[in-house]
Amino acid sequence: MAEGLGRERWSHTAQLLSLIANCNRDPKKHRAFKPDDFNPYADRKTNPNDVIEVTPETLEFFRKSFKGETT
Repeated sequence: MAEGLGRERWSHTAQLLSLIANCNRDPKKHRAFKPDDFNPYADRKTNPNDVIEVTPETLEFFRKSFKGETT
């Protein structure tokens, strides 16, 4: 019963968080948020487009990015 109560409360909280985030986002730069983006109980499905493959080139890119170097 405690888990059910937590799920119900997070469902309401996630709805409000997604509403606030969507009101303040730039539609040209970011997709619309869904309540599941903020709900820790939501089932997560990994989108293959969101995964970055780690290669020597990507590691070099991130190293330069964190140091503030420009290419």
